[in-house]
Amino acid sequence: MNTLTQELILLPVVFLAFWTMLVLLLVPYSRFKAVFKGDLIRDDFKRGESAGLPDYVTLPNRNFMNLLEVPVLFYLVCITFYIVEIISSTVLVLAWIYVGLRILHSVCHLTYNGVMHRLSLFAVSNFTLVALLVFLAIPLLRLAGLTA
Repeated sequence: MNTLTQELILLPVVFLAFWTMLVLLLVPYSRFKAVFKGDLIRDDFKRGESAGLPDYVTLPNRNFMNLLEVPVLFYLVCITFYIVEIISSTVLVLAWIYVGLRILHSVCHLTYNGVMHRLSLFAVSNFTLVALLVFLAIPLLRLAGLTA
């Protein structure tokens, strides 16, 4: 008996959205910290981020933007899984793996910023997202009568 409910696919979505909001909180924190330390002045943000900003100011903003780029596809895929009610344990595991990889990517980016580690986490998360897309596309093609 399958005890999975379609609502379970929304949990990784909500979790990643909360993580994104936590990273967003780092943006004003790092900016205020830099102003109070005298590393920059308020006018350095008149046109976004100036070139002279220290890494500890630019990285949270860059990571936040990163969490709004490819993960949008993750949100779309998961909501589509929810709507068409084709949840499986494999899909749920892949969704949580994706979220975990994106969190690890953020932690790497925001702490020691190891480029190769960050790239590896980013790449594996994207492959995981592609797997989710495949797990979505196959039943949708069947439902549309386009495959046997």
